[in-house]
Amino acid sequence: MDNAEITTPTFIHKEVAEDLRSGRFTYVRTRLPPEPNGYLHIGHVKAWLIDYTIARDFGGELYLRFDDTNPAKEETEFVEAIKEDTQWMGIEWTKVTFASDYFDQLYEWALRLVKKGLAYVDDQTPEEMSAGRGTLPRGTKWSETEVAVQPGVESPYRNRPVEENLDLLERMKRGEFPDGSRVLRAKIDMAHPNLVMRDPVMYRIMHAHHHRTGKKWCIYPMYDWSHGQNDSMEGITHSLCSHEYIIHRPLYEWFLEQLDEFRSRQIEFSRLNLTYAMMSKRRLRKLVETGVVRGWDDPRLTTLRGLRRRGVSPQAIRTFIAQVGETRNDTWVEMSVFEASVRDDLNKHSPRRMAVLRPLKLVIDNYPAGQIEEMEAVNNPEDPDAGTRKVPFSKVLYIERDDFRDEPPPKYHRLFPGNEVRLRYAYLVTCTGFAQDPETGEVTEVHCTYDPATRGGNAPDGRKVKSTIHWVSVAGAAQAEVRLYDRLFTVEQPDAAADPDTITNPDSLEVLTGCFVEPLLAQVTAGERVQFERNGYFCADPDSAPGKPVFNLTVTLKDSWAKFEHQK
Repeated sequence: MDNAEITTPTFIHKEVAEDLRSGRFTYVRTRLPPEPNGYLHIGHVKAWLIDYTIARDFGGELYLRFDDTNPAKEETEFVEAIKEDTQWMGIEWTKVTFASDYFDQLYEWALRLVKKGLAYVDDQTPEEMSAGRGTLPRGTKWSETEVAVQPGVESPYRNRPVEENLDLLERMKRGEFPDGSRVLRAKIDMAHPNLVMRDPVMYRIMHAHHHRTGKKWCIYPMYDWSHGQNDSMEGITHSLCSHEYIIHRPLYEWFLEQLDEFRSRQIEFSRLNLTYAMMSKRRLRKLVETGVVRGWDDPRLTTLRGLRRRGVSPQAIRTFIAQVGETRNDTWVEMSVFEASVRDDLNKHSPRRMAVLRPLKLVIDNYPAGQIEEMEAVNNPEDPDAGTRKVPFSKVLYIERDDFRDEPPPKYHRLFPGNEVRLRYAYLVTCTGFAQDPETGEVTEVHCTYDPATRGGNAPDGRKVKSTIHWVSVAGAAQAEVRLYDRLFTVEQPDAAADPDTITNPDSLEVLTGCFVEPLLAQVTAGERVQFERNGYFCADPDSAPGKPVFNLTVTLKDSWAKFEHQK
């Protein structure tokens, strides 16, 4: 990965450097902590790149550690997918580990806290525990670490003798009790203003098969208990996480202080909030399972799988993250900003091709029947080294249906009876008439004449035309399927919607069959990116077959939402 593509978060970089100067740490080791219960989305990328660049910039190490502490939702499929997507982003790690690697040691550390009188087994129901901990005042956000709340109510089991707690915990581990009947809680402070510190749960009973440990365990650690201790066990120097975890930092530090183990440092940064993008893996999973989308790689999703299938490159994503920058406070980024990064990247690297999505026949009446010429077309005007290609030209062509009007509206400069236009890379043609379906009145073909002296699109007499249109010759044209994508959600913050089913855009996908593309596109490789001139940027879909290409719209040539957003 090119170092210039990523801007290291300034305040994190400074704090890590100070930790090294002060002697708090003598090395740097960070970690990626994904939970293998879904696929990565663009929201993860910002955190991933921060962890990666901090480790890289300080000559340190990056661990990829899977937080597999909830067997009910985790699958090996997600583990492999996360590895693949992380590598696709250009992120390299030193070591792959799992929270389950440390289950035995974590349990021993839990016993240590019980023996110190700092943890106890609670028989209360989840509802009783929640009521005892209390609630935040109306209007208070969880991200506020110091809030004025009423003291909580201590559990009636809070002062159980140490020996009784040890016995119950061991029996919980052996599977003697049903799910949800007991938990292990840390004994901290039920009057603490931060609700996270009010005797948080460390273990819950779950009789479930784990993807790595099988049925060895009947109790599983909560994230707040496992991840900080796992950081300590692995010698992670800096636990870098998004801003919503700031309220959990006191607990992170409390556990390590009481255990008197290696003390990793937690540093928070602003999360990536992208408009019209769903970041909740739970909600994304529901969309997949209910068939709202075709899978985790549906191009309408901002999962990395979806973005890749749509044609977004890792470079475009990295550039976008660098442009967003880093702050301590959460902000929202417009989807149009992300799309602009994608558009800029594709403009530089995508070869140009001609494709007609809604075809209408154009017959050049005075062009020799049976004659086929080869026109020279530029591959990429942004890259002189990309060279040119040959495109067949013949008497009958396909043009876009929108490029003809029998009765043109004001300021319409494309084909209409009597008007002259330029055929891209070819000739100037003048519309002479058209044919219609006698029953529907639909235009079935357009007729024109061409000026043989204008090959290449320029007239020797210097006359000007106001419009240039693209085309595909019937001779050699390949038929294709094209999938046009719009935003999946109709609201800017889909995660905030009470019912996701009410905010999906019914017009988010339009499938066009019977499209025509130039011969070079008949054989494409999945993932191949091109610009369809005047239409947008497209990517060959894995559904493509020899002679039957399928293309996904990546992004339009211009921001088609700009006008809509301005009018709201």
